[in-house]
Amino acid sequence: MRNTFCKMPLWECNRTLIKVAQGQQPADLVIRHARLVSVTTHEVLEDTDVAIACGRVAYLGIAPHTAEHCIGEGTTVIDAAGSFVAPGFMDGHVHVESSMVGVDEYARAVVPHGTTGIYWDPHELCNVTGLEGVAEVIKVAESVPLKAMVTTPSCVPAVPGFEDTGAKVTVDGVRASMGWDAVVGLGEMMNYPGILSCQDDVVQEVNETLRSGRSVTGHYSVCETDRGLNAYVASGVSSCHESVRAEDVLAKLRLGMCAQIREGSAWQNLHDLAPAVADGSIDTRLCNLVSDDNHPNTLVTEGHLDRILRMAVREGIDPVTAIQMVTINVATYFQMGADMGSITPGKCADLVFIEDLKDFRVTRTVIDGEVVAEDGAALFEAGGHPYPAWMCDTMHVAADISEKAFVIPATDEDGHALKGDTALVRAMVVSPGSTITEQVRVEVPVKDGALTADPAQDLLKAFVFERHHATGSFAYGFVRGFGIHGALAQTVAHDAHNLLVVGDNDADMALAARTLVEAGGGEVAVQDGKVLGLVRLPICGLMSPERVERVAADVDAIEGAWADMGCTMPSPFMTMGLLSLACIPSLRLTNRGYVNTDSFRLEPVLVRDE
Repeated sequence: MRNTFCKMPLWECNRTLIKVAQGQQPADLVIRHARLVSVTTHEVLEDTDVAIACGRVAYLGIAPHTAEHCIGEGTTVIDAAGSFVAPGFMDGHVHVESSMVGVDEYARAVVPHGTTGIYWDPHELCNVTGLEGVAEVIKVAESVPLKAMVTTPSCVPAVPGFEDTGAKVTVDGVRASMGWDAVVGLGEMMNYPGILSCQDDVVQEVNETLRSGRSVTGHYSVCETDRGLNAYVASGVSSCHESVRAEDVLAKLRLGMCAQIREGSAWQNLHDLAPAVADGSIDTRLCNLVSDDNHPNTLVTEGHLDRILRMAVREGIDPVTAIQMVTINVATYFQMGADMGSITPGKCADLVFIEDLKDFRVTRTVIDGEVVAEDGAALFEAGGHPYPAWMCDTMHVAADISEKAFVIPATDEDGHALKGDTALVRAMVVSPGSTITEQVRVEVPVKDGALTADPAQDLLKAFVFERHHATGSFAYGFVRGFGIHGALAQTVAHDAHNLLVVGDNDADMALAARTLVEAGGGEVAVQDGKVLGLVRLPICGLMSPERVERVAADVDAIEGAWADMGCTMPSPFMTMGLLSLACIPSLRLTNRGYVNTDSFRLEPVLVRDE
């Protein structure tokens, strides 16, 4: 697979690098007196010089050797003055759309934190606009220095037959995308039941990727490490970011899988997974640290991979090992280690200056031999991309979203009125920092012929309205764990991204739904007839055209509203956004109804007599 993410191919510039290394031609850039983090040998090389030409490393002057012979009249010299210099950080699994800004603004947020490359699965926007939308955002990525390497979304819809999305990705689409310069693999294969049952179209997507010589990334979200996992790996799926237990990490590594240890804004798995590798007894060459999903306020206030490195070290992972997990391990997994992932001769000159190996404060970022960020600020412009109208007109809700739409009739499957003051229903239960929901059975009040929310039990009503094709379809259920009074709505509702509304009263739920339709999508919090917070996301109902700092401020405000409404969980909108993700245990709600993701069947809201 040709790497199109470097300034120029090695075969076009190796003669220059040969000459620079021998002092026969001056370098473009020389970095002096660095404490070089060698990810190839797990060392810190004191007082090392790096000579760069044509966007690639030409020479390492490891003490007592220096790069003085590479310096000419036109050479830029940077004195690292003893700072640590490491390879640029790479995120092995990320959804840029979760940052609620375009990839150009995302780059402006993360590059100053040392991120030089991302492996981006844009399946969120693909569920709304298809591969045409993916092609459009690839154009946006080309406007900034960040290396945005794309994995083609594999599961659009995530689980066919259980939800309605805005688009569909077929085997033909996957095959065609493997010829795109930006594509380096297949996005997370969430349809593991399809793999295990040898479903033709699912396996064919994997096979088209393997045939092209690219990596197949995975999503095995069940706590099973025997026959199913073996079969999943045998199919050709070679990585997974869905581990929730240390034993899951070990099982995947033992089967030759790349174990991607996740720490995002809401999915906080690092603490539980670090013990699998922290004591140094396990070879970590197949481990990556990844973010998966980050809210914009996390990126602006805490950072990106530098944040995860800080946390990894606090959890007992050796700092150089942690750096390997965001550099050489990532590049090697995606078959790009010949060009990226280490500071060694011939490799792309993507590197980062760090004050220490504890706090990982980044002071300078270099991509392809160009300084692109210093002291926390990007040195390039972003934003202003003119997205086409079809990406900004995606709210097509045909269902009635007045107050009466949120009345859940207290009738059985034959339409007969239920007897009594309560009814037994199925409900989803969410937990802070987890992607997993529980399924419980709970008694709900029956009032005026309707099933109602019950704040005393922290029980809210939940609705999902189809919003792509104006079909008018919708479904309802119940959810516990948010602890709020009022209503919340969002179009960031994985993976179909339909209109999701939860609340304890019909008036607030209707206002929340109408507000988002008028805004073109986004997130809103409503209480007692008042909008407490709103994040407008008119691009696919997922992203804002505003600067990342502005969006971060809006997200801060709406999270403050959540807290005022009674919610205590971190990044609650991310947790809410997974209520409709029909490929993660155990119970989810789509526009077609409750989906039991253990048995993969639709379940009724009411529990029948047993």
